[in-house]
Amino acid sequence: MTNTTNGPLAPGALQGLRIIEMGQLIAGPFAGKMLGEFGADVIKIEAPGTGDPLRNWRLIKDGTSVWWQVQSRNKRSIALDLRSAEGQSIARKLIAEADVLIENFRPGTLEDWGMGYEELAKLNPGLVMLRISGYGQTGPYRDLPGFGAIGEAMGGLRHLTGEPGKVPVRCGVSIGDTLAALHGTIGILTALYHRKVNGGQGQVIDVALNEAVFNVMESLIPEYSAFGAVREAAGSALPGIAPSNAYRCSDGFVLIAGNGDSIFKRLMQAIGRDDLGADPALADNAGRVERVAELDQAIEAWTQSRTVEQILQTLGEVRVPAGKVYTAKDISEDPHYRARDMILSQTTRDGHALEVPGVVPKLLGTPGSVRSSAPGLGDDTDAVLSELGFSAQDIAALRGRKVVA
Repeated sequence: MTNTTNGPLAPGALQGLRIIEMGQLIAGPFAGKMLGEFGADVIKIEAPGTGDPLRNWRLIKDGTSVWWQVQSRNKRSIALDLRSAEGQSIARKLIAEADVLIENFRPGTLEDWGMGYEELAKLNPGLVMLRISGYGQTGPYRDLPGFGAIGEAMGGLRHLTGEPGKVPVRCGVSIGDTLAALHGTIGILTALYHRKVNGGQGQVIDVALNEAVFNVMESLIPEYSAFGAVREAAGSALPGIAPSNAYRCSDGFVLIAGNGDSIFKRLMQAIGRDDLGADPALADNAGRVERVAELDQAIEAWTQSRTVEQILQTLGEVRVPAGKVYTAKDISEDPHYRARDMILSQTTRDGHALEVPGVVPKLLGTPGSVRSSAPGLGDDTDAVLSELGFSAQDIAALRGRKVVA
């Protein structure tokens, strides 16, 4: 069990829902993680012997990735060979009693195993099925391999990252996968509501990585449609909105968002440039955008002789949004993160203490929680099969035939 929050653990708003997670790595499992944190029973199917590759990604402690400890908390693991006829039969039994199936295989994989939605819906008409793939279940790119990084590129995000004229950079995390997972989670909850109020019928949620990224690209396409404008990379600035940038300080950088009309005036007063604050040409965003280079130069002339903390204190007093560029150390030591239970203490199955991110969003009536730590491969195989009616002898026979582990 996991010690996580200051109060007792609530059952969660999704208690009673059963989720079967067939996905691996990031996009599908992140959606399962979100649902599990709010009380759903998430049963993760993994390949015997190897399991989800995420178990071995990035930094490893005692043979298991610490990333795994976050991605797979609140889940149960069953090691099941989905490539075998017996394994597929067991999976169908699980799905027949489930509310949701999550998968992020190559399109057509489940159909090849006789587990396309039409077949599964015959067993479970109310099944909600989330399918995450590179380019969706239809269209000319359907069968192309797709990862989150490629989705970020094709969705328009990578073109806008980095400095103008230089190699596009990634944001540092697998944002394409996570955006797809968040869209998938929204789709699941929407489909479950529809099922509840419209006769119990399930449906498929088709999420493409590139489309999930594209959906957050703001005015990218309308600007191209209306003006032929192709938005370009702008470094740390926010094109068309001013002033909003990262500014050099004596000991690092600070982000300042002074782009509200009244905020701008307070910022100019704080940096000793009342002349700019009172300039009628700079009273609205359109005028400030025309002179953004001048404004950035004026702000940085003030910041570069001060420390980050001095700047934050000064701007905080006059209610100008500003922030330090946080590292993992900064987040871990920040009292606000601690006060809002965003850094939790967890004990792994191996008995190690580990600090992990808290649960988002914050539901005040039915908050999410970490009820159990991430499972070892196949930790729950016997329990899950027993729930399906398999006897100890049946399970032993399946294990002997290497269907389960």
